[in-house]
Amino acid sequence: MLRSFSCLLVLCTLALHTQAQSLYMPRDIQRAYQKGTRSPDGRPGKNYWQNTARYDITVRATPPDRAIRGRETITYVNHSPDTLKSLVFRVIQNIHQPGAARDGDAGPDYLTSGVEIDSFSVAGQARPTAWQGPATIKIVPMAKPLLPHDSVRMQVAWHFPISKQSGREGMIDPTTFFLAYFYPRVAVYDDYAGWDRIPFTDSKEFYNDFNDYTLRVQAPANYIVWATGTLQNPQQVLQPAAAKRLEQSMTSDEVIHVATAADLAKHSITNQAPMNTWVWKANDISDVTFGLSDHYVWDAASVVVDPATNRRASMQAAFADATKDFHSSVKFGQNALGWFSRNWPGIPYPFPKMTAFQGFADMEYPMMVNDSPQEDMEFAQFVQDHEIAHTYFPFYMGINESRYPFMDEGWATTFELLIGRTERGEQKAEDLYRQFRMGWVSNRAANQDLPTITPADELKRGAGTNAYGKPSISYLALKDMLGDELFKKCLHEYMNRWHGKHPIPWDYFNSMSNAAGKDLTWFFNNWFFTNYYIDLAVEKVDQSKKKPSVTIQNIGGFAVPVDVKVAYTDGSNEVLHQTPAIWQADPRHATVPLNAKKTVKSIELAGSIFVDANGKDNKWAAK
Repeated sequence: MLRSFSCLLVLCTLALHTQAQSLYMPRDIQRAYQKGTRSPDGRPGKNYWQNTARYDITVRATPPDRAIRGRETITYVNHSPDTLKSLVFRVIQNIHQPGAARDGDAGPDYLTSGVEIDSFSVAGQARPTAWQGPATIKIVPMAKPLLPHDSVRMQVAWHFPISKQSGREGMIDPTTFFLAYFYPRVAVYDDYAGWDRIPFTDSKEFYNDFNDYTLRVQAPANYIVWATGTLQNPQQVLQPAAAKRLEQSMTSDEVIHVATAADLAKHSITNQAPMNTWVWKANDISDVTFGLSDHYVWDAASVVVDPATNRRASMQAAFADATKDFHSSVKFGQNALGWFSRNWPGIPYPFPKMTAFQGFADMEYPMMVNDSPQEDMEFAQFVQDHEIAHTYFPFYMGINESRYPFMDEGWATTFELLIGRTERGEQKAEDLYRQFRMGWVSNRAANQDLPTITPADELKRGAGTNAYGKPSISYLALKDMLGDELFKKCLHEYMNRWHGKHPIPWDYFNSMSNAAGKDLTWFFNNWFFTNYYIDLAVEKVDQSKKKPSVTIQNIGGFAVPVDVKVAYTDGSNEVLHQTPAIWQADPRHATVPLNAKKTVKSIELAGSIFVDANGKDNKWAAK
């Protein structure tokens, strides 16, 4: 463990391109640049590639029976220059097996027998079903190696018992299931690490290719299914009145009750065949998930997410009727989809739909969120905003969350604050941000100060700080330094370059510098490759008439903005805002000029959301 961290604490002198200061870069990342799959200007390299697949999945669920049965056809395309002698599969439901590696304890309701592979064939030829490897990662040798730019067609049949204890997935109640990570999938094979074999240990998140999906969910009559993608056959699975209400919701600003508790009691929603097959399609997306219930009500409306084309996105919610906050879920979601599209990040919501499903996870998925009920309506909106914000990172951008969660959690945390200022007002939003995202500043534990670039799969503690608060505040510091207009220009350039691809931190660093037209290496080194924290102090005040000034000491080290609040003896006040640029020349000391025509009475350093570890040395008063 110590050896793993030691290289991260040293700044390597590798020159990616002509810069006064370079960023540490692991050797596997160096190799990607040398091979030309990544470019020093932050763009995908001329030799960039990524693999993809087509999944045709049929899954059957018949609550209260916990048995989930599925079959799938996978057409996997090898765009890499490498010959693949084996494929690596992820079988994430095996996290429920006794003995599987996990980050936390598992009670009896969490444990199951895991996934049983019933059959497996490659190019029509039956292959062994006893896949080798640890619980959630299975290595499957290929009888015939998969050559570069070739494809292979595989068929898998499987079954597993759904977990009684619901977290990110599982049984919500005896007749309500939420199914995530329910199908065996080919792991990512990328240009810098090869096969992604980072174990899924139930707290880490995900890294998936962009694939095309057809999902068929077989469920009994009176069970409604909600899923990633666009429902292909509403007329076949819904009764005419319900299908019409769903169709109307696609162009309605007002919430339409597609299925009420009274409708469900009358069995007037779904087709009354013994089993219905719900068909969903989603292309160029990193995952699919679904939920089903025989008693969840169904609300829906839509919102314009792209004013240039007047394109709308559907916002839906599935929940128990007695759950108070979810009755506002569609309205909250309409606001979030529209706001994120128009403001930050300011890219139109890229998918046709979003569904909020009542569960226990507070977790994001492509076009779905699984959120827990909240007593406080403002907090309920806060949670849903955060999960919907993940649409852009990691679902618009194919982030490796398992290794670099700050590339998605940090952005979702940033967007939650920015939208919160408009929903709850600046004071409430920033109070919530300080409460939930900035506690690490005053936490003196060594794990809180590990460099943010530290791979999350190497961390046991401190991962949350490095994923959420610390990177988020760095993005906000950069926004302050560049100004909104340039920051948004750079962010859009980065997102446009890497939409539908697999960016890594150095792609972000290099792209932002390139788009800004200035070398930001010093800033990224400061925020991502050091053990710094936030702590400023008034070091000295010079009251000489020629060049009065205040010198600020940066004890913690992070390049943060600061407001220098000056009170003068004539009763006037002034706020001198300093961006993080004041730390570029000297990261430990900065001198701020004061008004030469007035006498200073007192000075205070204020950071707002940039919480200071020790506020006692932030004030100075004339004797």
